Amino acid sequence: MIKIYSPASIGNIGVGFDVLGAAIEPIDGTNLGDKISISSSNCFKLVNTGTFKHQLPKKVEDNVVYKCWELFCKKIKKNIPIKIVLEKNMPIGSGLGSSACSIVGTMTALNEFSKTNKLSNKELIILMGQLEGNLSGNIHYDNVYPCYSGGIQIIIQKDDIIGQNIPYFKNWLWIVAWPGINISTFQSRSILPNTYSNSTCIQHSRNLATFIHASYTNQEILAAKSIKDIIAEPYRMKLLPNFKKVKSMVKKDGAISCGISGSGPSFFAISQDIKTAKKIASTLKKNYVNKDKGFVYICKIDQKGTRKIG
Repeated sequence: MIKIYSPASIGNIGVGFDVLGAAIEPIDGTNLGDKISISSSNCFKLVNTGTFKHQLPKKVEDNVVYKCWELFCKKIKKNIPIKIVLEKNMPIGSGLGSSACSIVGTMTALNEFSKTNKLSNKELIILMGQLEGNLSGNIHYDNVYPCYSGGIQIIIQKDDIIGQNIPYFKNWLWIVAWPGINISTFQSRSILPNTYSNSTCIQHSRNLATFIHASYTNQEILAAKSIKDIIAEPYRMKLLPNFKKVKSMVKKDGAISCGISGSGPSFFAISQDIKTAKKIASTLKKNYVNKDKGFVYICKIDQKGTRKIG
């Protein structure tokens, strides 16, 4: 049996629309990610478990795990009779890389299981991106690649390079809050404009370049100040409950930066210490999260990415 864990991720990190992503893990040990188990079988079987299994499609063929198996078998030109158990610990449409978790975990497990037909890392990641693109409307790796490789990744997509690690500040704590509602990536992308002004493009480039420069030169305040989303946030904030109010509140609590995680509706904030992080988490629980459905976690960067467990 093969068992794989794939962590949650923050796509964009505000300043890097479709080109930055961070893998995250709660500091309390919670598995904020999906688990995939694969074992031999006489035919394809899929079993759904986990906290958010009720959000998964009832029809097996509509499940992204089935689509992974179908695409992988097509790629290696051979059907693999297996049983897959998906432990769905991530809410769908949360902005925390839920689909990437399932895709990356399943594809990695399939490749490990198929010992005589293994794909290269690049082939595997391209398939992951293709599936993610089928769900959201276009191929983007800002959740897939950090979920697979861990750390904070800049997406390059040039020659043989999909992405590479960039330095991150190890003292930063990332507070993420899912309000309990779901927004599809396709929906949140569809409300963005087709064109942007010269001034917006210049400022966005300046912010992103400053963030990368500050990350490499260990200037954490400069890096935090450059995390500004002028590409998606002005349009997506209307989809998020109390976003502007909550953003103001967590900054007063001491957050050095904050914004929309991926396509939303999850919110992320960054703190330099645990006391401030707990204060921010409390504010988000009271003012952003549905008490019956949502959650808040204080996280650190997950350095390992997708890995074998058990």
